[in-house]
Formats: sequence, structure tokens, C-alpha cells
Amino acid sequence: MSSPTDSFKPIIPELLGEAAFVYVAKANELARKGYNVISFGVGQPDIPTFQHIVEAGKAALDNRFTGYTETAGIYELREAISNYLNSRYSSDVRPTEVIVTPGAKGAIFLAISSYIGPSDEVIVPEPSFPAYSEVTKFMGGKPIFVPLKWLGQEKGFSLDLERIESSITNRTKMIILNNPHNPTGALFTEQEVVKLYEIAKENNLILLVDEIYDNFIYDNLEFKSILSEADWRSNILYINGFSKTFSMTGWRLGYLVVKEELAQKLTRFAVNIYSCPTSFAQKAAVAALTGSWTPVKEMVALFQKRRDLMAKLLSKVPGFKVWPSKGAFYMFPNISEFLEQSGLSTEAFVEYLIEKYKVITLPGACFPDKAGSKYIRFSFASSFEAIEEGIKRIYDAVNELLKK
Repeated sequence: MSSPTDSFKPIIPELLGEAAFVYVAKANELARKGYNVISFGVGQPDIPTFQHIVEAGKAALDNRFTGYTETAGIYELREAISNYLNSRYSSDVRPTEVIVTPGAKGAIFLAISSYIGPSDEVIVPEPSFPAYSEVTKFMGGKPIFVPLKWLGQEKGFSLDLERIESSITNRTKMIILNNPHNPTGALFTEQEVVKLYEIAKENNLILLVDEIYDNFIYDNLEFKSILSEADWRSNILYINGFSKTFSMTGWRLGYLVVKEELAQKLTRFAVNIYSCPTSFAQKAAVAALTGSWTPVKEMVALFQKRRDLMAKLLSKVPGFKVWPSKGAFYMFPNISEFLEQSGLSTEAFVEYLIEKYKVITLPGACFPDKAGSKYIRFSFASSFEAIEEGIKRIYDAVNELLKK
């Protein structure tokens, strides 16, 4: 006889989750067994949260700032967020248009679940961060995956705007834009961003824009934020957070920016999900935005050097085609040539690296739907020594497999 819990919402078993955390668990298990594990897996800066941010969090705890706050976040933090966005992007965001959430994933869930229902379609450029399609499926909607265009090793990835536009149907309600892009490391141009926004407006669609990596820009390139558009309120739901820029992954703070009347409605929804963001973490976030940005700039400069080293070393691995990413802190080499020569799948190769060489990477299929199936993702948020040793192990593994 089945129990009541056996009839749990049937879409739950179909959700993929986020494979990066599966590989974190594998890495931790191997480390507990005494192995020297090198992880290029989860997207987390290896630099601890900056000291002035930690001190602000500790001061909040010492002052017993540990109770509930406003659901949308303390006004001081929402004001600091709006000041940052307006100063950087010449926008006009008001504190009352900011909702602080438990991580940027909280903002993604709040945004998608508030608009998407059964049979609604969401266009997701792929490969993609899993949460966009997973929350869509959870709400009964349908993700419509549109592959990025590959422009070659000189230019990398771009949005396929024509295909995105041709994928719009009478059921389409939302388009996703993640820029800079996870997992490819692409930085979409101002022309691409503006054109995508025009497509959304012309078709009366929501453009959900995730700019969580907006400070990780390399080679002195220009970054076009959607918030620099004067009429952003008409179609934009904007997401950002503290995890990457300030190395605050475990503090779990993100934010959603929407027009004021919508912020009021979403806040009433949010209070029924999580009550409010963590109180003392919000005080730390204020210090992050209003304190010195020197540590952030130093981290980004360091990551660019790590990117250069990783690209140089990976390009020497047989069967790997490497494009030095322009944003975020990921590299996404195409390994189709190696896979064809070795007879392995991407997943089998990744497992081989873990089991025999104790190196963690992520198979491209972790980033739905199918466009990443011949790629693997590397995070270069690791030390120079780890990058050198880890890629040496991969080089050895590839040569060993090609000799079989």
C-alpha cells in the first residue's frame, strides 16, 4: 500500500538539481580519505570573504542584530544596493525597488515562480545555469533551449538572436539573459544586449537578467548592464548578488530589482517563503558595498592572470580547443576531438579524472540542455599551483587514454 508521500508532486523527480554540488560532495569525500584533490568544479572564489566584511558581520552579531528584518531587507542595504547600481550604471533604481533575497537563487525562484505557470514557455540560451530551467519546470512551464552561437576561438560565444526571436510563440512569457555568462565565460556585447531587450519589448515579454558576475570582466572590455536602459522598468527583472564579487557564497545574499509596484507584490510572496534574509549578513553586505573596493579589484586582476595560465596550459592538452573567457571565472573548452579519439563520453571522462587523477571538473551536460555536451567546465578560482598541477594531471590522463 502506497503512503501519502508517494504521490508527491510528480515533477519533482524530473528536476536535475545542480551537479556542481554533487561534485563538491565527491571532492570532500576524497579529501576525507586523504587524497590530494584538485577541484575546478564549483563556482566559488577561493579567496576568503574580505576582512572588513567579516568584521561588520561580527559586529552585527556582537550587537545582537539577530532578529527578523523587513522581508525586502533592511533599508540601509537596499539603499546601498541602489546607490551602487546607479553609480556604476547611471541608472535610477530606488531602494523601494530592491528585494534582498537568500542568495541570487532566491531571486531567480522569486522572479520565475511569480510569472510562470503551466504551459508557459521560457527561452533559455544554452548551455545555461541550471536554476532557470529547473524553476521553470517546477512551476509547470517549459524551458525552450536556444544554443549560443560559436564564433570560433578568436571570438568565442554569442547570442543567437535570430533563433531566439524565431523561437517565440504565443506561449512565450520570458527570456533569460545571464551576462557575463556561466558556464562559457562569454561577455555579450552592448549590441547583443540591446537587441535582445528590443526583442523582448516588441513581443511584450519579460527579460530576466542575471548579472551576478558583473565585476568579473577581463581584457579591459566594456560591460553593458541592462539597468543602463532608461525604460528598464517596462520589461526587466534584474538579479545580482554578493556571492561572487565579495566572495560571500556562504552568506547567502542576492537581490532582485523590479519596479516599485511589483516589488510590493513580490515582497508579499517572499514573506510566505523565507520571512526575511539573514539579519547580520545584511549588515556585512552594507560594508561590502560601502567599504573599500580594492580587494575586489585585486581579486579580479588575479583571476585574469589565472585565466591566462589556464588557457595556456589547457591549449596544450591533445584534443582540447580552448577559448580564453572574457567574463565570470570559467573556461569551457571543447573536447569533442579528444572524445572522438578516446571513445569516451564527457561524463565518463570526468569520472575518470576524479577516480584516477583526483581532479574535479564539470561535464558540460550539467548546464542544460544539450549544447554543452562536448565541453567541460573549469573554474579558475583556484591557485596558480592548483591550476598547474591539476592540468598536468589532465594532460597525463588524456595521453594515457589516447594510448589505449
